[in-house]
Amino acid sequence: MSAVREFGRALTKPYGAPAGPVQTYIEVPFPFGDSTVRPDGLIRVARGQKSWTALVEVKTGSNALTTEQLENYLDIAREQGYDAVLTISNEIPAVAGQHPTKVDKRKLRRVALHHLSWTQILAEAVLQKEFRGVADPDQAWILGELIRYLEHPRSGAMEFEDMGEHWVSVRDTVRAGTLRAGDKGVSEVAARFDALLRFTSLSLGRQLGTEVTPVLARKEVLEPALRTQALVAMLADTGTLSGAIRVPSTVGDIVVTADLRAGTITCHVDVDAPRDGRPTTRVNWLVRQLKNAPETIRCEAHAAHARGAGAADLLRNVRENPALLVADATKELRSFQVALTAPMGSKRGRGRGTFIDSVIGTVDAFYVDVLQHLKAWSAAPPKLRAEPEAGAGDTAGVPTALVSTALSSQDDPVPSVEDAEEPVPEEIPEAESASVP
Repeated sequence: MSAVREFGRALTKPYGAPAGPVQTYIEVPFPFGDSTVRPDGLIRVARGQKSWTALVEVKTGSNALTTEQLENYLDIAREQGYDAVLTISNEIPAVAGQHPTKVDKRKLRRVALHHLSWTQILAEAVLQKEFRGVADPDQAWILGELIRYLEHPRSGAMEFEDMGEHWVSVRDTVRAGTLRAGDKGVSEVAARFDALLRFTSLSLGRQLGTEVTPVLARKEVLEPALRTQALVAMLADTGTLSGAIRVPSTVGDIVVTADLRAGTITCHVDVDAPRDGRPTTRVNWLVRQLKNAPETIRCEAHAAHARGAGAADLLRNVRENPALLVADATKELRSFQVALTAPMGSKRGRGRGTFIDSVIGTVDAFYVDVLQHLKAWSAAPPKLRAEPEAGAGDTAGVPTALVSTALSSQDDPVPSVEDAEEPVPEEIPEAESASVP
């Protein structure tokens, strides 16, 4: 952090540190009661009259942060007038900004408590070196060596590797249809699912070179317990866990749904349909963008003012007959849903046949095969009508001398190709036209 200026700035800026040189120290001793306490590190950032100082506690491997230790550091930081305590471990909180260890909230009145997972640090390092850039070549080499170290399996910086000890029992009771919201371990599984979505976002963002984040309502960010309660109720009622991931500059969020009863993982995105053209023309607009997508992709069309599910079919069938997604030709298509479904792993850890790998693999496949190829529809710019040639006669047999060659705003525009394809209504007979007001 102190050697690579851009990297140190990226890690400390979200916590309110000024844009100044980063100074780092290890194992600084502090008197605490009858003993001496040595936090793993201390970070100080200063610029002008403003400074920011934080104590650092680091855990590697499966070691977890403890409440007593963190509360002691919070007391020391308050006595020394420091701004924050920063923890680093392999624990990934379910919600960004939430700390994985519960402490006495009274100790947070004057000192902030922040957390970084090793996965987040690795993702930040890759983004900085490979995509944002490091100005100094020597500093870039140092950051590359940090990445090389963190990616080594023996570094102690582990990825998300376990759904928790209650995963198997919760999974089995869901399949049996006997799960209740108050059962033991349900809240832990719900929180682990959100942590998995956050880990998946970090992994995908590291590959794309951008910040990929889980999508949460404002209330859920302020009160993470609300999100956990919603997942618990969803799991008990429908046997599913669901969340969304947002990739910048894409047509929509990736909605990830794990159906524990059916044993499937589904990723889908909602796409707004074009605002002009016939229904089949709008379907063809979507199909053209999915020319390289797997034929097992499910497409669903939603019409305006329609309730419930819309017309749906597999992509291979829609390619041959776009009308399969048009349930009612008189209603306007407003949106499409494109979904990919894959088998769900059941094991709690990592590797073949595990739940974690099935979620990560399905999200990556959906982005590669579907989402990155979809573009939002935009209306074509209006075209300036050309002046008719002087002396050109009317196609209806009107003499040339009686035809005005001046272009008026009241003239009908030239019909488009799509309009030309629309069926021309039959003329009303004279007998019937007399009764028309």
